[in-house]
Amino acid sequence: MSHAPLPQQTVIAVVGTGAMGAGIAQIAAAAGHVVKLLDNRPGAAESAIAGIRAQFNKLADKGKLTPEAALAAGTRLVAAQQLADLADAGLVVEAIVESLEAKQKLYADLEAIVGADCIFGTNTSSISVTAIGAALKNPERLAGLHFFNPAPLMALVEIVSGLATDATVAETLFATAAAWGKTPVHAKSTPGFIVNRVARPYYAEALRLAQEGAADYATIDAAMREAGGFRMGPFELMDMIGHDVNFAVTNSVWRAFYHDQRFLPSLLQQELVDAGFFGKKTGRGFYDYREGALRPGPQTETAQAPAGKITLFGESAAAEALAERLETCSLSFSRAPESSDGRIAEIGRAVLAITDGRSATQRAAESDIANLVLIDLALDYSKASRLAVAVAEQCEPAAAAAAIGLLQAAGFAVSRFLDVPGLAVMRTVAMLANEAADAVNQGVCSEVAADQAMRLGVNYPQGPLAWADQVGVAVIRDVLANLGASYGEDRYRISPLIQRAVFAARKIHD
Repeated sequence: MSHAPLPQQTVIAVVGTGAMGAGIAQIAAAAGHVVKLLDNRPGAAESAIAGIRAQFNKLADKGKLTPEAALAAGTRLVAAQQLADLADAGLVVEAIVESLEAKQKLYADLEAIVGADCIFGTNTSSISVTAIGAALKNPERLAGLHFFNPAPLMALVEIVSGLATDATVAETLFATAAAWGKTPVHAKSTPGFIVNRVARPYYAEALRLAQEGAADYATIDAAMREAGGFRMGPFELMDMIGHDVNFAVTNSVWRAFYHDQRFLPSLLQQELVDAGFFGKKTGRGFYDYREGALRPGPQTETAQAPAGKITLFGESAAAEALAERLETCSLSFSRAPESSDGRIAEIGRAVLAITDGRSATQRAAESDIANLVLIDLALDYSKASRLAVAVAEQCEPAAAAAAIGLLQAAGFAVSRFLDVPGLAVMRTVAMLANEAADAVNQGVCSEVAADQAMRLGVNYPQGPLAWADQVGVAVIRDVLANLGASYGEDRYRISPLIQRAVFAARKIHD
């Protein structure tokens, strides 16, 4: 049964008028609500209102709002002077400091002021909704209403239910967020909710690759963008977020999960935080943003000749894309049935295969294929502009050169990584899918919500679970198992949801 959104005549109160609070106020006012803004900093609410009205005027100038609508939305913004001014609010959203005590006190004070049917929507990104509610006489009225920055532009809103949250409250907030033009998803109050939990491997696996010397920051970033289809590589994204913030969130989730190795913070990032190199905002992070500093480019292999007879095996997405690209450049090849050892191509003495989570050296030894070159996962092999490769230590230099030449002839820029298990995109996608699957398995959210949250909250090119279905759930399971065997760590344990899907021979989204 669907619930109705809060009616337009409902007064919305926003406490805290920083970037997030102002953004939420802008959304609610644009949706037709009178919005009362309150901030304990003198003049902050008035300043926020002036800024929001300027935004409405800009939207009108761009033709996205009529001048009349912009004026009307601006007039619905009211500066409140004290908590008592919020007595007629039907929803109070807080966007104050991330402090459990501060949030508890605010809502406890408000309980004596607002009506019994007023909903409390906390915009916390990391604090337990259950814990905030524990200080209230009526914790059932409290739920998480977690917007993403910048709130007016980002579509996702996590509706987070604490242990005491009334289901009707959560459904009303869900319907209200939808009425405000957002895409809401339900989540249970667990550390990181959906996005801040499921996103951890995007940073963690890249940091581990860098710490092991697999490739430099720019090369890993390029592989994630140009093969993985991510808008930003992990290192440039961490620099943009700020290492003080990103490292704090990782530590918060790690501690909240009782030091689960899956969320283990990185010594590399700890060093940056200790140095005060927080990223763009301080001028230095993984990259140097100071005036005159040169931005390093990715490491790309020099041109090699695709020497030798070419054979493509099977009809996998990678083999089909390789065939299409080789036809475009008029390079002749033959086709063969799918191989039992997973090879997708041969050129001369070299064998190419997609990484399965083992190092090329281990896989070469176990399959008795000395001249083995592994390629990374790509979101779409027909469109990817770069591929990361790993070469077995047993591989002859001429065979490695021929394999690299084949990929280059097919139009790929090739980045050779140190022979690490799982390369970059494959291990990251496997871990993202695993974390999303665990969130679903633990009742935090649905499969659809997990994928929506990651596409809309952090702009992933595809939801992790849909991506696992595309790659093959059994492939993801094998990659995780091989990573776990390579490192001997619980970090790569396989989610029961993935295991069940493999045993049932079904997709996760079936």
